[in-house]
Parts: sequence; C-alpha cells; structure tokens
Amino acid sequence: MTEKYQQSKKLKKADGTIAYIFDGKLHNWEGPALLPEGDNRKREYYLHGIQYTEEGWKEARRNREGLPWYKTALGQAGQNRN
Repeated sequence: MTEKYQQSKKLKKADGTIAYIFDGKLHNWEGPALLPEGDNRKREYYLHGIQYTEEGWKEARRNREGLPWYKTALGQAGQNRN
C-alpha cells in the first residue's frame, strides 16, 4: 500500500502575489503561505486553510499538528470509544 505524497503548489499571480496551495487550501509548513505582491513584510501564515499569526504558526509547526482541536482524534468524541 503506497500513498503518493503531494507537495504544495507555488502559484505566482500577475501582480507578484505568491501563494502556496495544498489540497485546494492555503498551506505551507516551510514558511508563509501567502506573500501579497511578493512583499515579505506582508506575509501571511496558513495551515490547512486556517490563518495563523507567525508565533502560532511556529508553535503548530513545532508540534507538526496544524489542525484545529475539533479535527484531531481527541476532538472527535465517541469515535475512539472502547
């Protein structure tokens, strides 16, 4: 059983905006997912389409979770019952 790993796609618009898209959502583990007009000072951080502050993004990256609590195994009450 082999799964194909998908990478984020880098899109560059005519105005210079750079966006990293994964599974149809803004997402980038390596850095900001959105650079409006290519300006690094206006960078925005997203994981799975959810916007984070730079500090929040760093924390999520450290944990490598990046999902909101309700999408994690602990947040899905009743599905992990014995």
